[in-house]
Amino acid sequence: MPLPLAPIAGIALRYGAVALATYTVARRTARKVEPGRRDQRAEDSHDDLPEGMTLRREADQANATGRFKRKITLGNSGSSYEIDASALTRIRVRKL
Repeated sequence: MPLPLAPIAGIALRYGAVALATYTVARRTARKVEPGRRDQRAEDSHDDLPEGMTLRREADQANATGRFKRKITLGNSGSSYEIDASALTRIRVRKL
């Protein structure tokens, strides 16, 4: 029994159009993103953070910090990895 190609072709065309649109948007936005730079002062401040979360509020801004540092061992082979994630956040709201 022959396989009906009309329904499959419609689905393939639809997914192809979505994939092409996604690729085009990704290429356009990739040109606008500038490569980052490494600031040693920022690296040092991330290393000095204590583990856990903090929040401080003042009249014109709020500051938050967070650090998560764990050692994870996978399987019986002893392959271990250290995860060290930190974040510094400042939110300012000013009336103009």
